[in-house]
Amino acid sequence: MTRTPLLLFAAASLLVLPSCGGIESEAKYPTGADRSLGDTNDIYAEPDSIFGTDGLSIFGGRGDDKNDGGGIGVNSYLWRASLDTVSFMPLASADPFGGVILTDWFAPANSPEERFKLNVLILGKDLRSDGVRVRAFRQVKKGSSWSDAAVPETMARELEDAILTRARQIRVAGAE
Repeated sequence: MTRTPLLLFAAASLLVLPSCGGIESEAKYPTGADRSLGDTNDIYAEPDSIFGTDGLSIFGGRGDDKNDGGGIGVNSYLWRASLDTVSFMPLASADPFGGVILTDWFAPANSPEERFKLNVLILGKDLRSDGVRVRAFRQVKKGSSWSDAAVPETMARELEDAILTRARQIRVAGAE
């Protein structure tokens, strides 16, 4: 009794398979003599690059004024300038696609009783004065523990200005 469904399946398969007879079972590939020289639609031609004719670009470098950031999701000048500006601090995280740079705590040598941390956000692909935001955090040492403290009001703005100045320098240097 268990053979009945199996026999029905086999019989149905035999009825369906002959209808597939029009399909060629072997692909025909052109030989070297079959290929035309100079044909721009030659599917057998070697590609320039798997990344297209312009190649892969992580930090832009196209040399034009409309730099969209290349392979990253934010303005490449602001990204590089931000990394340059906060390079004296240890990095906790850097995401070029999201435009986020997080530093670890840093204690200046001249003031070991306080430490700073920065969050840098790049907000778009355009090189604009409102394209970067810096959040600064400060802690002071009380005994053997650290406690949050007020950050100087101008600190974040001065860092944003330094990043924008460096981004302009990088852009001008790249245009020459």
